[in-house]
Amino acid sequence: MNTLFTVIVVVQVLAALVIIGLVLLQHGKGADMGAAFGSGASGSLFGATGSSNFLSKSTGLAAAIFFIATLALGYFGNKRTAGGGVMENLPVVSVPASAAASVPATAAPVAAGTASVATPAASAGQANQIPK
Repeated sequence: MNTLFTVIVVVQVLAALVIIGLVLLQHGKGADMGAAFGSGASGSLFGATGSSNFLSKSTGLAAAIFFIATLALGYFGNKRTAGGGVMENLPVVSVPASAAASVPATAAPVAAGTASVATPAASAGQANQIPK
């Protein structure tokens, strides 16, 4: 699973670099006017009109690969693995019986500003109510 994730990340980075390169190779809309006055567009690598079709289709393919890799990373990155927590790898520390017996079982924190005196009415079934 980890190697698949790494392969998808590599594919995504390569697709992003290919998209950057292909976009930088393409001519903008304003370059067509300069080509009409003989700037040498007919002597380019793909010919006068072949570059736009090839480069735009290649950019579209690289963009599709990039989006598929992004969706795959989102899918595999969202998977929850059972038993993969950090706290589960901690060593188990046993508490000696003498230390556990010294802690009082009835120790409860008392909030500041409340009375700790129990009335007979409070012990008769009203222990869960909030005092006024």
